[in-house]
Amino acid sequence: MFLTHAQATASASSTGSTVMLIAQFVLLGAVFWFFLIRPQQKRMKEHAAKLAATKRGDMVVTGGGIIGKVTKVDDSELEVEIANGVKVKVVKTTLSDVLTATGKPAND
Repeated sequence: MFLTHAQATASASSTGSTVMLIAQFVLLGAVFWFFLIRPQQKRMKEHAAKLAATKRGDMVVTGGGIIGKVTKVDDSELEVEIANGVKVKVVKTTLSDVLTATGKPAND
């Protein structure tokens, strides 16, 4: 009789351990989702919306750090003026940021 009681207790504690292990993995997954994956997806959507809304006259920063003014917009490319008379074609997906010209310059 003692042997069957010990076996039942061991079986119950094993099941409880398994449930706790699964609960820990679910909790860890939820933490990763809310603190890492979800904010990154939100930033990616905002960045894609900025790129889609790029228009002529916007200031842009390329992936290489070049700042210029958009002079022409195509579906997947932009023409960016980086200096007086110097225009380059840039693929939209390589832009790091789109700066709007709504603010007052810092030096004025």
